[in-house]
Amino acid sequence: MIPYLFLFLLPAWLTVTHLRPEIKRSAQWTGGWFVIFFLLTFMVGFRFEVGGDWETYLKHIDSVTNIPLQEALALGDPAYCLLNWLAAETGLWIYFTNTVCAALFTWGLLVFCRAQPRPWLALVVAIPYLVTVVAMGYTRQGTAIGLAMLGLVALSNRNTLRFVIFVVLAATFHKSAVILMPLAILAGTKRRIWTLAWVCVASVIFYLLMLDSSVEGLKSGYLEAQYQSQGAAIRIAMNAVPAVLFLWFKQRFEMPQVDRAFWTWMSFAALGFVILLLVSPSSTAVDRVALYWIPLQLFVLSRLPNAIGKPKGENKEWVYAVVAYSAAVLFVWLFFAKTAFAWLPYQFYPFVWLFQ
Repeated sequence: MIPYLFLFLLPAWLTVTHLRPEIKRSAQWTGGWFVIFFLLTFMVGFRFEVGGDWETYLKHIDSVTNIPLQEALALGDPAYCLLNWLAAETGLWIYFTNTVCAALFTWGLLVFCRAQPRPWLALVVAIPYLVTVVAMGYTRQGTAIGLAMLGLVALSNRNTLRFVIFVVLAATFHKSAVILMPLAILAGTKRRIWTLAWVCVASVIFYLLMLDSSVEGLKSGYLEAQYQSQGAAIRIAMNAVPAVLFLWFKQRFEMPQVDRAFWTWMSFAALGFVILLLVSPSSTAVDRVALYWIPLQLFVLSRLPNAIGKPKGENKEWVYAVVAYSAAVLFVWLFFAKTAFAWLPYQFYPFVWLFQ
């Protein structure tokens, strides 16, 4: 449990010692961000028997061992299958796959955090669930979310093509990421009709190439089997709360009007998942799609102190409140979640190998 607390307390300390929001953010990474990048990458990538699906991921690598690459790619999400095939061929096993996925996830997470006025606070919000549970438990979808966050930053910079590329890459790790493709239409570009046309064409082509053959499997797996996710209501509520806060205070969030409109739609969608959860036969299907809305938590909660307090002030009381809320999320999950046992204790493979 101590490693999880350390992972949270480090950005929390950096948050409370850097209370002044960054008005002009440098594109260059300082040493502190590189330290965080390698720390997250190694802790997520070299975890040992951590996560509820650990045995399942081992079976994924077993399934691609001693078979041609073409057959391996046909077994599932192509980028993830490629990493597993390379892991099996080189003998680096699951740690190669997990570390590459962790690096991609961390890259996307930190780029997204650094796009916020309070980047360390955004990271604090991410640690309890997005990093600890999703990245360490759902390797494929965690990687897809990391790449999707790169796409969201590109979209805020009005680079729709780059957004689509990152979403496509995300979908090669977890096909459900394609659900984000229509967001390009909401980005407020001046050539909206043209954007609508080529995004629709790209979506159709991508569907035919990658998704068509797996739709029946998803339908029977999630909907017809009526799979249920433990804690789905809580996770969707965690997106709904910042959605409500943003819609309530949205005129006080300093950002271009185009971005305000985009995050308004994201907030409405987050609230829409609450309704879907009530009517859907499968909470798992709703829960897995709603994971892509976790960046809304980072975006809203890291900007909330300035929206409620002084626009350019330290607003330390509100910063402390967000840090306390995030700490409570981590505490409740570690001590009360029914699946937390699969994450405890945290084990770091190099240490396990060294002392076994």
